[in-house]
Amino acid sequence: MRILIADDHELVRDTISAFLKHEGGFEVTSTDDYFKATKIITEKGPFDLVLLDYSMPGMVGLSTLEDARERNSGKPVALISGAADKGVAQEALAAGAAGFLPKSMAAKSLISAVKFMIMGEQYAPIDFMTAEEPEDENPLRSLLSEREIQVLEGLCKGKSNKEIARDLNLQEVTIKLHVKTLCRKLSAKNRTQAAIIAKEEGLF
Repeated sequence: MRILIADDHELVRDTISAFLKHEGGFEVTSTDDYFKATKIITEKGPFDLVLLDYSMPGMVGLSTLEDARERNSGKPVALISGAADKGVAQEALAAGAAGFLPKSMAAKSLISAVKFMIMGEQYAPIDFMTAEEPEDENPLRSLLSEREIQVLEGLCKGKSNKEIARDLNLQEVTIKLHVKTLCRKLSAKNRTQAAIIAKEEGLF
């Protein structure tokens, strides 16, 4: 089986090549940018599988994927990446990529994925595709300390300073100081307005 690996990181190329050659049955060609890859495909292709680094020189998003598929006579072309998220992976698969391989994949999984794609199937790691995306931090949260957020949550629940102090095991005077600081940071006139701002901004 003939494989072309195009990636601008030499270590990645060498590592994947070593995995495949050690497995046996694979003839591996490698290069470091898309322009060289197109020349190799023209002169030596089509390949049973072409692996393209999503962010190497010469790549222009998913339009390059379609170009590579045409040059490789419709045979499988997959993307590899160390930075792209599952949104990119989903778009690539929808656009006809044979697969999407994170560079963090284990050797055994990589070899299985390559064989799977050569057989004409699409591949993407289930754990990668189902991982939850980190939530964007609320802008207000970045302005406040953890203790201030706890006090503000108490305000949003309509609790008095005394009740918040009891919940947090603090002195009531300390809560009063936190409320004053919260009002200043949130540009609120009073505790009620601070709570309203927090709710409107989706902090709680």
